[in-house]
Amino acid sequence: MKSRAKPGSVKQWLGASALSMSALALLPSSVASAAEAGNTQPLTPFSFAIAAKPLPQALSDFSRVTGISVVYTDEAPYGLTAPAVNGPLSAEQALQRLLSGSGLTFRRSDAHTLVLEPLPSAGTLNLGTTTINSVADQSMSYQPPPTSSVMRSSALLQDIPQTVNVIPAQVIRDQAPRNLDDALANVSGITQGNTLASTQDSVMTRGFGDNRNGSIMRDGMPIVQGRGMNATVDRVEVLKGPASLLYGIQDPGGVVNMVSKKPELEQYNALTLRGSTYGDGKNGSGGGLDSTGALGDSGFAYRMVLDHEDEDYWRNFGTHRDTLVAPSLAWFGESTTLLFSYEHREFLTPFDRGTVIDPRTNHPLDISRNERLDEPFNNMEGRSDLYHFEADHELNDNWNAHFGYSWNRETYDASQVRVTAIDTRRGTLTRSMDGTQNAISTDRFTTASLEGKVNVLGMQHDLVFGIDDEYRKIYREDLIRQKSLSTFSYVNPVYGREVAGTTVSPADSAQTDELRSDSIFLQDSIHLTDQWIFVAGARFQEYDQYAGKGVPFQANTDSNGQKWVPRAGLVYRFTDELSFYGSYTESFKPNSTIAPLSGSSTVLDGSVAPEEAKSWEIGAKLDMPGRVTGNVALFDIKKRNVLVANSEGPVTIYSAAGEVRSRGLEVDLSGQLSDRWSLIGSYAYTDAEVTEDPTYKGKKLQNVAKNSGSLSAVYDFGTIVGGDQLRVGAGARYVGERAGNAVNDFDLPSYTVADAFATYDTKVEGQKVKFQLNVKNLFDRTYYTSAASRFFVSMGDSRQISLSSTLEF
Repeated sequence: MKSRAKPGSVKQWLGASALSMSALALLPSSVASAAEAGNTQPLTPFSFAIAAKPLPQALSDFSRVTGISVVYTDEAPYGLTAPAVNGPLSAEQALQRLLSGSGLTFRRSDAHTLVLEPLPSAGTLNLGTTTINSVADQSMSYQPPPTSSVMRSSALLQDIPQTVNVIPAQVIRDQAPRNLDDALANVSGITQGNTLASTQDSVMTRGFGDNRNGSIMRDGMPIVQGRGMNATVDRVEVLKGPASLLYGIQDPGGVVNMVSKKPELEQYNALTLRGSTYGDGKNGSGGGLDSTGALGDSGFAYRMVLDHEDEDYWRNFGTHRDTLVAPSLAWFGESTTLLFSYEHREFLTPFDRGTVIDPRTNHPLDISRNERLDEPFNNMEGRSDLYHFEADHELNDNWNAHFGYSWNRETYDASQVRVTAIDTRRGTLTRSMDGTQNAISTDRFTTASLEGKVNVLGMQHDLVFGIDDEYRKIYREDLIRQKSLSTFSYVNPVYGREVAGTTVSPADSAQTDELRSDSIFLQDSIHLTDQWIFVAGARFQEYDQYAGKGVPFQANTDSNGQKWVPRAGLVYRFTDELSFYGSYTESFKPNSTIAPLSGSSTVLDGSVAPEEAKSWEIGAKLDMPGRVTGNVALFDIKKRNVLVANSEGPVTIYSAAGEVRSRGLEVDLSGQLSDRWSLIGSYAYTDAEVTEDPTYKGKKLQNVAKNSGSLSAVYDFGTIVGGDQLRVGAGARYVGERAGNAVNDFDLPSYTVADAFATYDTKVEGQKVKFQLNVKNLFDRTYYTSAASRFFVSMGDSRQISLSSTLEF
């Protein structure tokens, strides 16, 4: 057995929060009953990413990831280091690897508790007599796990010199977000961009972003489908700042990664029925199934997620309908894990451009928020398919190999009644019956990487290197542009006088944007001492971009090039719970345009430099096991060679902004204030403006709020009458005033919106049943989430009340 220092108590290992008491006394009554009944079903597999570290810390991380209590004695061995554990494993497999070489083994007390004890060969190893439960059950915790897959490594978040925010699975379950924008309201520094009439995810992080810009990932691989958030998503991760080292061509704000639910070996089934209402007869219904379990003793496990939603739109007409079918299959071998998943979605959603800015007041029109300015045929209908494959192989105790492949396609048809002018004297709008037919977006992504550890000159190097290959194409075949314009009264609206446009404009059709890229990347985290970690890396990227439109086709972008993108950072682990960091990162993104530049026939080619960004960031991270995780960050990002789009009516005008800058402060906190109280909150100050441009210098970046924040809290009443359980939560998000367009000639007003929920867990004829009530926009506020132009101002939904019941079996 390895040599060890003088034995120390578990309190020394875990801090003053560890309490000396019997293991069973610390368990919830339901778990204790299971232990007495001898309930020892196989333990669920988890995705582990625990770095080599002192054994007590490794066990603490293990408990937090799994929600399974580790019980050991007051005189457990001190000074041992546990090896790294990576990949999808059962809890028993992971713990066995953590204990290798320690002289300890374990036994199961029940399905929620593992007890450590000495191996018979351990000789005189003294484990004492007092048992201690290391970490409380984390299965319902608001504290995120200590690692994040968005970093493409098993490194602890404490050891990363960049901000990473995680929205844990329990937050997703409690808040029941309707889309990705809802979920990301919990994260600092994020506002909504151009959502293409509320049909696309459009995430602006630290002032940068757009819809379908490649920054939204599913399980670490890019997707192009308009809406990514659905019933398959378990948690959401956000990597802030330039992410080109890990993800290639990107805006400098960061990337968002949605982590999917995976097959599990332990059987679990949940059947959900739900109903909702916006009031005034605008109702909806839906339901879903989530089923997972082992397929015999073969090592195979399956998961099937089904979901369907059919509801009235909150405004005066429209229907939202969404159907999801998502099967997945995994194989868990001794050192290899394979995962294949497929997701099919069919949708019908209103194509709602919102409202219009009144030129007399520079505020949205003073009309009923329920009044749409288009026609009942204004909607988007389509389908998406996502194929996903992953293979993970443990080469040895220090090296792991990963391979991933994804293919994503979305097709849709959309009708669009486009407002092109306003006459406030007559109270009328000029409208064009436009649309898009046969739009197809496709992304194919392949990646292979190795992660491992080596020791050089007494220093540990945590290495990650790999190759990526991506092909992305966004294509819109037929652009409908009705030549005749119509007049519509917004004072006394009458619908149904128009029909959907049918006139295809050859000059606007065949819109194409293709991107091919290949790259190789390397990152090294060097442990200079026990407290100092130096992180450095680089990516070499080759790209070829081609874009344009028209029949006959006219290329407006035809560029290719190569680029090195570096990254460097330094981490100081002040204590196990607190670390400080500083970093320098870069990103790049080739300039491209589908439409001709204003007043020019110039084709963007290799002579036009890509957008390049440089970022400095300093911050601090707090991670108290079993309690809270938080971070504070100060950042400064500068991006050069920027094209600014200003959409006014049917014409989009592009101008080179030269340089833009975003700098600010971010604060995030998530976790357990106590055993009863859970919390997730954020605040951001973001100062984003154009710093070099003859026309736009000094202008604020569009849709970027200087101040924004959110706070949600949950109180768990615990067990009440009859063993039932009750949880209640509420929260609010604030988004400050922000520029509505590039020329800053109108602002969107600030807003605060509150939500609330309650869950009640009980048993019906011995089966677990959960009832959940969610209220969105609790006080029924009118608010405006983003703007694409003066004629396209998106509106937030009115108050919605939904009730669901879930049967677990």
